[in-house]
Amino acid sequence: MRRSRGMDENPIPRDFPYGEIRGFSREVRERLEAVRPQTLGQAARLPGMTPAAVGLLAAQIARRRCG
Repeated sequence: MRRSRGMDENPIPRDFPYGEIRGFSREVRERLEAVRPQTLGQAARLPGMTPAAVGLLAAQIARRRCG
């Protein structure tokens, strides 16, 4: 519960380039592009999102914030 609350507080930039992330399945990429979730928690709750895809997304968000 605590972890999901933390993910709901982790925003995703509105213009995040999901199509540029290598490692997402086509299904995950298409779903993220269509829905454009506002937070990592919203993305994690999308049908078809795997723990690996959520981890990759979290890492890419952090990476883009830092550099």
